[in-house]
This record gives sequence, structure tokens and C-alpha cells, in this order.
Amino acid sequence: MWMLFVLIYAIIKGIREIFKKKALEENSVIEVLFVYSLLSLLMAIPQFPKAGGITGPQYAGTAFKAFAMFVAWLAGFSSIKKLPLSLIGVLDLSRVLFATLLGVVILGEQMTVYKSVGLVFVAAGLLFLKFNPLEIIRKKKKDNENPIIDNELSAQNSLPGEKTPFYKTKPWFIFLAIICCIFNAISGLMDKILMKDMNSSQLFVWYTFFLVIYYGIYTVATRQKITKSVWKNKWVYLLAFALVVMDNFLFKANKMPGSEITVMTLIKQVTAIVTIIAGKLVFKEKNVLHKILCATIIIAGIVIGIIPEF
Repeated sequence: MWMLFVLIYAIIKGIREIFKKKALEENSVIEVLFVYSLLSLLMAIPQFPKAGGITGPQYAGTAFKAFAMFVAWLAGFSSIKKLPLSLIGVLDLSRVLFATLLGVVILGEQMTVYKSVGLVFVAAGLLFLKFNPLEIIRKKKKDNENPIIDNELSAQNSLPGEKTPFYKTKPWFIFLAIICCIFNAISGLMDKILMKDMNSSQLFVWYTFFLVIYYGIYTVATRQKITKSVWKNKWVYLLAFALVVMDNFLFKANKMPGSEITVMTLIKQVTAIVTIIAGKLVFKEKNVLHKILCATIIIAGIVIGIIPEF
């Protein structure tokens, strides 16, 4: 049952990535994040009666989990605003590496042969994403015909002959996507630890509460404005609703006996399939076939990793 709950979480999470991309087409990253967090908290009002009775250490742990999510979302939303959704989907698979490491080192989960082989496949799929033979050949041919620098992310931010700042280049946003994966893995670890003695309502209500505080402080500190238009952005409301539903499934799965963070993380990567397909169908992105091949290699690793659980 806990595997089914995690699978439902992964599918909704993939759909949520579409909502993110759409929301960020209309408003800035911090606007979407602040209002999204606030709406998620408000939508959790029916859970408030079950959210009391937690201890000081649980407050501290929840605040730490929320901070991990604060960093992950800030980096992740910034990257998804600039990078193709299908690429984000494949990069997101790298969190398997970080989450498995945390599960083994912190929680003492067993690193089996199946999990080890599965991680090798995951790493290979991510490495293959970096090297697309067809794209390399096509780019080399294009450079020979027209040796002009082509940078889709920096062209609009630089003057002719001006060197593009690193924080405006594609590698920077890929780096942010990886940072998002690392802190998401930390958040996943905290879910498993906190849900040993908390219920899903307690964790969800308080971590969204702390998120609102963090993004509020960040908004004031950076002097950014929350415009009226963000309140009319329907995608932000869909984001909040999806978060409430998917996190409740995830927290309940964490609460169930026998659930392991390493296996849960592997199952979560079904999200990548949803985002890659959405990138092609919704956003008409290119090089999707290569990304599907990379994702297939990674998913093969996921299947290998969870074989002993059946």
C-alpha cells in the first residue's frame, strides 16, 4: 500500500511540474513561491485540529525540513523557469543518488546488491544525458557552417561582444536544478524521521507555516514585490492544491511500517516520465527522444532497485 501511495505522489508531482512552468510564465519566482506556500497553508485549514500537540524538537525538525524545501524550491523554480521541462524531469532523477546515500548513512538502511546495481544505471542515465551523440554532431556541423555563439538563455541578457555572466547561463540553471535535488533529498529524509512520531496533518501544517515565514522574510529582505496579478494566476492555485493532495499521500506512506526511503525515492522517479512527456506534448520541446532514452536507463535502475520488495 505504501508503494501505491508513493506512486500516486509521483504522478501528481509530475503534473505539478506543468503547473510550475505555466505559473512562472505569468509571474516571478518569489511571487509564485510566496503565494503558493500561503495558499497551501490556507487549504490545510481543515487539518488544523489534528496539527497540535507536537514537541519542541519536532518543531525544530519541521522547521529544518521547511528550510530544506525553501532552498530546494527557490533553486528548482528558478531553474524550471529557464530550462526545458523535459530536461528538468531527467535531472530530477539525480535525487536518487543523494536520497539513497542519506538513507544508508543516516537511517542505516541496507545497501543491497540490487540497489547498488540500480544506482549504477541511474548514474549512467544521467551521464548519457550530458552526451547526446546526435546533438554533438549537429552542433559541430552548425558551428562549422556558422561560427556564431548560440546561447538561448543568455542572448537576451547580453550585448554583442559582452561576456555572459555565469548566473545567466544554462550551466548555472542546471546547477540550481542539482541543488534542488540535494535539498529535496534532505527533505525526504526528514519526512521519514519526523513521521515516526507525527501525523501527516502535523507535518504538513507546520512545514507549510514555516515556508510562508521563510519566503516572507526573503521577500522583504530582497525588496521584491508581490503584485496583484499573482492572485489571478490560476496555475498557482492548482500548484497549492496538488501539493496538499500529494504530500498527504507521501506522509502516510512514510508512516507505514516497512517503508524505506531508498525504495520510496526510486519509485518517485516516475515523475520524470510525466514531465518528459509533458515537455513534448504541452511545451513542444526538442530532443525529447534522447531524454526518454536517458530516462529509460534510469527507470531500469529503479526497477532493479525495488525488485527485492516484491
